[in-house]
Amino acid sequence: MTRILALLFLSLFLVACNKDGAGDDCTATAQAEETGSTTDCTVTQPPVEGETTGSTDGGTTGSTTGSTTGGGTTGSTTGGTTGSTTGGTTGGSTGGLPTEAYTFDTDIFFVNTTSTQQAKFDKAIEMIKAVVATETFRDRVLNHTYNGKKTFVDNGGYTNAQIYQKILEAAERLYPEKNNTMNMEVELYYAATSTVGYTYANSKRIWVNTKYFNTNSTGGVAANLFHEWLHKIGFTHATSYSTSRDYSVPYAIGRMISSIGSAL
Repeated sequence: MTRILALLFLSLFLVACNKDGAGDDCTATAQAEETGSTTDCTVTQPPVEGETTGSTDGGTTGSTTGSTTGGGTTGSTTGGTTGSTTGGTTGGSTGGLPTEAYTFDTDIFFVNTTSTQQAKFDKAIEMIKAVVATETFRDRVLNHTYNGKKTFVDNGGYTNAQIYQKILEAAERLYPEKNNTMNMEVELYYAATSTVGYTYANSKRIWVNTKYFNTNSTGGVAANLFHEWLHKIGFTHATSYSTSRDYSVPYAIGRMISSIGSAL
């Protein structure tokens, strides 16, 4: 009888441990933007440091901690790379803008894209480059305010001018060369969740949910890509929704890409 009671106690102990372990998923230090303002712990993709835009025009309504586990699929590559790498920055200026604003380029490797999806990404990328080459974009970054001050939330200690320069230098943390080029990989996946996209801090890849990508406007896709890439050059935001998070570098500048690009 004593032996049976001991076995029952051990079984209950193991069940309790497994339950606690599952709860750790929701405290993962991952970032993912979602369409709502609640934390979604049901995502089956990897934890992320990133964000994507919830609305079709790139506006953000809140994101959640991507308490996800497991790995994203690699799939097969369709569409190859878009854009070519522009060399180092020159430091000059043309027409009131730094030369780097006009030479800003992209080198993006796509995974799991059909020809139609690739064409949509290509349009979004062209929008990003066109927006960066405008005085409107420069002025909106430089003059962005929060609580009456020219600053961004979660700015990493950088001024607005320094943030603008970091965008033009385009030195990702994993590949810190200042090559004036937006470098990353993009993989499509599908999940019936509110997560639009995510990325790892230790990966150059971002994952984009086709649940939203397929219906997003070009501006929404462009904002998504740029938001995620801003994480790659070192900017983060709060993992749960708050009004102030909308003023973080990834959220605020992502919206700028969409709103300016849609008006070009």
